[in-house]
Amino acid sequence: MVIDLTVSEKRTFIRFLFLYLGSSLILLLLIAFFYFQNEKRLYFDLIKSNMQNTVSKISSKIIFAHMTETSFDNSNLLNTNEYKISFYNAKKEKIFGNLDKKIDFSKDIMQDEKEHFILIDKSTLGHLGVFYIAIEENLFSKKVKKLKIDICLLFIFIYSFISLIGFYLAKLFLKPIKEEREKLNNFIKDTTHELNTPISAILMSTEKTNLTQKQVERVRLSAKRVSEIYKDLTYIFLQENDENKVIEKLKINKLIEEQLEYFEPLALKKRIKIKKDLDEFTYLANKDDMIRVVNNLVSNAIKYNRIAGNIEISLKNSVLKISDTGIGIEEEKQKNIYNRYYRATSEQGGFGIGLNIVGHICKKYNIKIEVNSKLKKGTTFTLRF
Repeated sequence: MVIDLTVSEKRTFIRFLFLYLGSSLILLLLIAFFYFQNEKRLYFDLIKSNMQNTVSKISSKIIFAHMTETSFDNSNLLNTNEYKISFYNAKKEKIFGNLDKKIDFSKDIMQDEKEHFILIDKSTLGHLGVFYIAIEENLFSKKVKKLKIDICLLFIFIYSFISLIGFYLAKLFLKPIKEEREKLNNFIKDTTHELNTPISAILMSTEKTNLTQKQVERVRLSAKRVSEIYKDLTYIFLQENDENKVIEKLKINKLIEEQLEYFEPLALKKRIKIKKDLDEFTYLANKDDMIRVVNNLVSNAIKYNRIAGNIEISLKNSVLKISDTGIGIEEEKQKNIYNRYYRATSEQGGFGIGLNIVGHICKKYNIKIEVNSKLKKGTTFTLRF
């Protein structure tokens, strides 16, 4: 998943990763340390227990041999790789054995420089002249070394996995921000384009002193278009002032008739025929809100219609339908058409707030809005009051 980020987004991305990975590193190190200490202690307890069991069995054999006046067989005691063992007299002199290290007989267990543990047992009590048995294990350091390697490998694996998850999550969190930024950038570009067209028309039409009727009409339409854009933008960004709006009984059919007069020149320009069948119908709402609904739906029907196409507007039984023979909307895109800045087509015209306004107003007045559209055949918007 590749995402181009701005400088501030990259800074946020790096900070998030640093905080996430840093805290994860500290947590994993603590877990690894305490796990190592616990396992090391378990190893020690297990080895100590095995050493005690071994030396206890040897001590029992020595005592048994002495009590029964039989010989003590020590031939197999030194033939093992697990332990080294030596036997000592009362003067702490070695009698026999393969453990040659210096023993501190004042301790029960000691550790040499190689981290091998030596257990000193005194349970023989001088039987057969043996007063001390010293046994050294050879496994603890190997087990601890293997434990360190296993923990390091597991740590690397888990931390790498966490790092990948953190990297993915950081990009996942920034993706909607980037998408909104792109929508806003496109909105600004499209708004600039939308404003530039009528303003250019006004400037071109007013270059001469004496204006023809056609030029005057062009100026009027262009000024009206700028006014509509301004009203849409004002509605979008000043919705918090809804409580100041006047609610009144509106004749929806009359309001539609008034607005269609404005769109007639635009429709004629594309040779679009507008057919209307409007029954008288009143509804309690703000007039500017209803104008925004009608204007945006009719404007879209003209913008995205084909040359010499048709528009049908009917108002029957509290249901308003506006149909066109235009480019249509892909089925998978229809669910997003009421989102702000969303455009279902890349064709010029509009900047992704018209249907957002329509959707907001319909929701505000409990008007159910439906869309039925097929590519290259047309679109029908149905409003149920």
